[in-house]
Amino acid sequence: MRLVKKISVWMFLLVATVSAQVGSTPAQGNSAEGSANRPENTDTPMLTPPPVSGQSYATLYSSSERANYLRGGLAFTGAYTDNALGSVTGSAVSDASYSVAPFVGLDVTTTRLHLLVDYAPGFTFYQRTTSRNEADQNAAIDFQYRMSPHVTLSARDTMLKSSNVFNQPNLAEGAVISGATQQPNFSVIAPLADRLSNSGNVGMSYQFAPNQMIGVTGTFSNLYYPNPAQVPGLYDSSSQGGSAFYSLRISKLHYIGASYQYERLVSYPQIGQNETQTHALFAFYTLHATSSLSFSVFGGPQHYELVQPPVPPLQIQPPVAAAWTPAVGGSASWQGRLTNVALTYSHIISGGGGLVAAVKMDSASAAIQRQLTRRWSGSLAGGYSQNNVLVPTLGASSGHTVSGNVSLQREIGQHINLQAGYIRLHQVYNNVAVFAATPDTNREYISISYQFSRPLGR
Repeated sequence: MRLVKKISVWMFLLVATVSAQVGSTPAQGNSAEGSANRPENTDTPMLTPPPVSGQSYATLYSSSERANYLRGGLAFTGAYTDNALGSVTGSAVSDASYSVAPFVGLDVTTTRLHLLVDYAPGFTFYQRTTSRNEADQNAAIDFQYRMSPHVTLSARDTMLKSSNVFNQPNLAEGAVISGATQQPNFSVIAPLADRLSNSGNVGMSYQFAPNQMIGVTGTFSNLYYPNPAQVPGLYDSSSQGGSAFYSLRISKLHYIGASYQYERLVSYPQIGQNETQTHALFAFYTLHATSSLSFSVFGGPQHYELVQPPVPPLQIQPPVAAAWTPAVGGSASWQGRLTNVALTYSHIISGGGGLVAAVKMDSASAAIQRQLTRRWSGSLAGGYSQNNVLVPTLGASSGHTVSGNVSLQREIGQHINLQAGYIRLHQVYNNVAVFAATPDTNREYISISYQFSRPLGR
């Protein structure tokens, strides 16, 4: 039911946007109205800095970006993994899987609106563990609307329903790198287990002066395991948050600012729930060195309060634990004609991402994509996350995740793409039974897809 409601909302936005595109002729960017309302004493509007924008860095090299296009196709993927189920006994189970996934995407751009919609349903079949066969759902929407020359509304939502988090079309584009300070923690990766994840944000920015901007942002995430028996030691979790920021452009290249952030982080173990609330005050700095290169850092104090569930058999509510901790982070992005590079690091209180409670997380990730020749392209991505649980009395489920992904893609003709890749995953978490005896996973995959694109309004 939730999925049906969400798709209905997306389809409503899609129909409304396409209707507006066809039924009206938006003003051009150099029109008299646009010039009259342009902020004084500046040639360009301010950008929303990555620490407060909530958006991900681009994952395509610029020569692959298109606007006002309808895209679609069909992908067939075969994969082999040496640790399909995880194991508490040390006997890893290997398996091969086969999936088919149609996909459709829409990119609409006007002088006021930019809308990206991607949807990829599909089916996955396992050769040995047939009980994990599943109908997959993979969808995302990214929406930006300039309500006036000074006010911009943005929203993003991503949803994945699958028995394998890696089973997505266009794996080479799957690395999500963001400089935002409020991001869901999906670094704890379950093996072939039924999983539903959903995350999103909505924000509004207002440039009230030529070089000053304020804004607000709301975020949420949900992680749900329909069959807990498949993931012993992991639990459902959710988060909700909000922030407000002020940004000052001190020159064409340099931005500084401050933000206040609040988050509610909840994990749902077998009895009760573990809730952590955080308050943070961050200062940030962003350098837009060129149109394709940017660098951002943030830092400041973060305060957390957590409540443990009642301890049986006494059913006495333990006292609230609270502490101050420093939070810092940084990110960088470079997007060239044939190459795209993004990297990020953060030290911050975050949701448990399946662990028993919220964590103090150190996380670093990087991704690079390169157009090698006219027909060949490659990608390389990696990440490291150290998750230290804030509730040691509930069991030492702290640990770390190390992941890597390398892939190579070949265009065959105008519409056919062949892709092959390798994923390496190493996870060590105490008292998480599904990882205890088999912390390593290796996955090889090959995919062939048919793609088409059609221009809109031409």
